[in-house]
Amino acid sequence: MLYPDNLEQKINFQKIKDLLKEECTSALGMDYVDKVSFSSDPRLVQKLLDQTDEFLQILISGEHFPSSNFTNLNPFLEKAKLEGAFLDQEEFHEIKLSLQTLQGCLRFFAKNGESYPALSQLLGLVIDLDMGLLKAIELIIDEKGKIRSTASKELQLIRNQILYEEGRLRKVMDRVFKEARAKGLTPEDAAITIRSGRLVIPVAAENKRKLRGFIHDESATGQTVYMEPEEALDINNEIRDLEYMERREIIKILIQLTDRLRPSIPLLRKATNFLGLIDFIRAKAKFAQKTGSVKPVLVRERVISWTQARHPLLELALKAQGKKVVPLSIELGGQHRLLVISGPNAGGKSVTLKTVALLQYMLQSGLLIPVHPDSKSSLFDHFFIDIGDEQNLENDLSTYSSHLMSMKYFTQFANKKTLLFIDEFGTGTEPQFGGAIAESILLSLNKAGAFGVVTTHYGNLKQVASKNQGLVNGAMRYDVEKLEPLYQLEIGKPGSSFALEIASKIGVAREILDYAKAQIGEDRVRYDRLLTKLENEKNQYAELLQEVKQKEKLLKTRLTEYNELKETIDQTKKRYIQEAKLEAKRILDETNKKIEKTIREIREGKAEKEKTLQLRKELETFKQEIKPEKTTLKDPEVKVLGGKIEVGDWVRLKDNGAIAQVLQLKAKEADISIGELKSTVKLTRLEKISNTQIKREQKSANSRTGFSTTQKMMDFSPNLDLRGKRGEEILPLVQNFIDDGNMLGVKDLRIVHGKGDGILREITRNLLRTMAPVRKMEDEHADRGGAGVTLVTLK
Repeated sequence: MLYPDNLEQKINFQKIKDLLKEECTSALGMDYVDKVSFSSDPRLVQKLLDQTDEFLQILISGEHFPSSNFTNLNPFLEKAKLEGAFLDQEEFHEIKLSLQTLQGCLRFFAKNGESYPALSQLLGLVIDLDMGLLKAIELIIDEKGKIRSTASKELQLIRNQILYEEGRLRKVMDRVFKEARAKGLTPEDAAITIRSGRLVIPVAAENKRKLRGFIHDESATGQTVYMEPEEALDINNEIRDLEYMERREIIKILIQLTDRLRPSIPLLRKATNFLGLIDFIRAKAKFAQKTGSVKPVLVRERVISWTQARHPLLELALKAQGKKVVPLSIELGGQHRLLVISGPNAGGKSVTLKTVALLQYMLQSGLLIPVHPDSKSSLFDHFFIDIGDEQNLENDLSTYSSHLMSMKYFTQFANKKTLLFIDEFGTGTEPQFGGAIAESILLSLNKAGAFGVVTTHYGNLKQVASKNQGLVNGAMRYDVEKLEPLYQLEIGKPGSSFALEIASKIGVAREILDYAKAQIGEDRVRYDRLLTKLENEKNQYAELLQEVKQKEKLLKTRLTEYNELKETIDQTKKRYIQEAKLEAKRILDETNKKIEKTIREIREGKAEKEKTLQLRKELETFKQEIKPEKTTLKDPEVKVLGGKIEVGDWVRLKDNGAIAQVLQLKAKEADISIGELKSTVKLTRLEKISNTQIKREQKSANSRTGFSTTQKMMDFSPNLDLRGKRGEEILPLVQNFIDDGNMLGVKDLRIVHGKGDGILREITRNLLRTMAPVRKMEDEHADRGGAGVTLVTLK
């Protein structure tokens, strides 16, 4: 049961049909589009969905499938069924092309039928068709739709004779034309042409008596006449007779071919239906491919569980503008059958309602829908909708009266198999009474077990939804800071209309808003503020949750990389140790053999002095050969000056080798300058060096470490500004900042994160607590930033 009668127009399903027709290649497919209708039969809907889904797979796979000549043969068959009637060449050509398309379909399913079982079942429409008819037509009709000369022996003889006579005629005409031109009888730019189906020669009007023949026509000015020479008259008559014979033979052939076709007319009608059905299914598949639609899982229990659902018409419109639609996730079923959506105007409530209505109607009409493939849905017997202004002047019905008529119908016929949609429930009359009536109707529909989506601004409906099983609140998410809709549905809580906030942002006078608040009542204002605060906190926690998930993902990645690196190092270490042991054993064995050989030769030489010296020399040479290579570099000596450190002296930090100049001396500390970087360090960490050693030490440090420590300190800033950063960006910045400060010996660091909601400060300090080099952290002085700045002291 559907309500109202113009339901398809209200949910824009008629526009879906128009788009489907654009994908069809024939009137047959368009006729099937007009027949698309809502169905609650699970077997029929599943079959239609399977057919479309299988054809979608054909399109995705890129396999060749016939895509043209899905012609409606019924007018030709209606003409051919009469005894004595015959089809002309063009009509047989259309039948031939359609049968070739049909043959291509049969060959495809003969090869791939197992992969597409639902589509293969359609072959029952054409299984008995005699494809010998196609061969018979192909023998008669050529690729251009003309009768072949080989269609009969008589036709071939006639056409050969026509060719012969036309050749003879051309020769006669060329000869007569040359003679006439030589005598000056024709205009200068004249040429042989055709008039009344005969070859003629243009002749000047004043010369027409000088050429024997028949005049067929004259020019508009009357200065030229077109004459058929006497010599060509008999040949042209012969050709005309042959053409009449050809026409009679062609009619005879077409009559015989029509007689051959007539017994197959019933089967050809079925084949026509098959072609139209295939064209229709392909159009549905092409539309599904264009809109990213899929086949959801159909289940017995009443449920609508969709993720990433999109309104196909809205998505196509936004795509044309270079924009993207916000996907919808919705869950109806169990104790949450009737969804009451609230929220500000232009927040997406009505779009959400129309999206669910259109997609469910499309699904029960056998169309794939744009949702995630894991989405689930069931079928409903009744589909009710109340959208828009239905004011009826003829019946003297107001807008609200029209809504009440719809609600009367809903409450009379709604049951557990009903899916209903009501937009702006209760509006159109005095809010106090309209809200009360809407509340009563909503409870009645809930008691009937109906499913559906309702949009409203009434607070009492939100409260009813939160207190009764079967009802559930839903809110369209809203950016409370920017006062902009996010077009995201959140099920489980009511939404605020943000009327006061929007009015304030627009610039409505404060006294007007204060008066409005007084009229609304403090409890209602407090309730709306609570919803606003809840939305704000929800957004903040959602962002934090996203940051935590990203950090966990990064941590897992780093842990995986660390484990892989550790495993590689361990394996490499074992291999190197084993190779070193084998090499050491080889050297030791070789050394022992060499020593034993030397001792033996000394003994055999009875300790002769020269022999002994020679053997010792060989042994020393062998020692040099197996001596390991030097791999360490000796650091260059630096001249350290004694004495007391004074202002202006050049010094070196003992712990990291950085070179600095003393700016000021204190009791046990010194202010030093490393390039443009100034720092305070203890005197015990400094040693005085010669001015001549500065460049040498810098060069030596660079060669040892691969980078300039002095340059690093010159580039380092003890201040880090995190304002405007996101949570996932903070970790590497803070980690590198603390590591550099610790490496360069800078003990006092300063991190600026701002106050705000305290989120950046909390994340920053939680990170600092996990870092070993950090000794303590505290707030900056109130005059220099207070809680918006964290002072860090390193160990």
